[in-house]
Amino acid sequence: MQNPVGKIFAAFLAALLLYVWPVSEAYERQDDLSYMIAYNAVTNFVNAVRDKGYISPTMYNDFVQELQMTGNTYDIQLEHYHKRYNPVYSDPANPATFQNRFNVDYEGFYNNQIMPVLFPDSTEPKNDESRKYKMAVGDYFYVKVRNTNQTNAGIIRDFLNGGLSENTRIYIPYGGMILNEDY
Repeated sequence: MQNPVGKIFAAFLAALLLYVWPVSEAYERQDDLSYMIAYNAVTNFVNAVRDKGYISPTMYNDFVQELQMTGNTYDIQLEHYHKRYNPVYSDPANPATFQNRFNVDYEGFYNNQIMPVLFPDSTEPKNDESRKYKMAVGDYFYVKVRNTNQTNAGIIRDFLNGGLSENTRIYIPYGGMILNEDY
């Protein structure tokens, strides 16, 4: 008498190894390719912004279109830190008490401040100078990109693990100092 439970287990294991594992590996490679495309798009965009010293609507739209080629949806966070030199006074009410030194502070600007400059509620053309978000040499610019959708590899991994995993498979923080003002 043969063990029917063993046969069922062997059939299940064979189906898993013949069908599910190759599909899972193919989807994992698809996520790897999506990560490489997104990383390339982020680095090209940030380096162009750092070299030019501004963001134009065309630059941003090209960046978003390049990310959309992966088939994923993304949360894109832009951060600009503007360098400010603030004089140091022993008595802030009296300018004659200047201490002959300055504090370097950074003022942060984020999506809420950057996007209205790039995409205002007006009918100005995309190449209009007022639609460029300009930065200065010495400022810092960062982009953080995170996927917001559940990828196919994540769905299969959740099926195999019997649980829910985090949706974020692609997370790319990248940035640096503004090198030029080409406006």
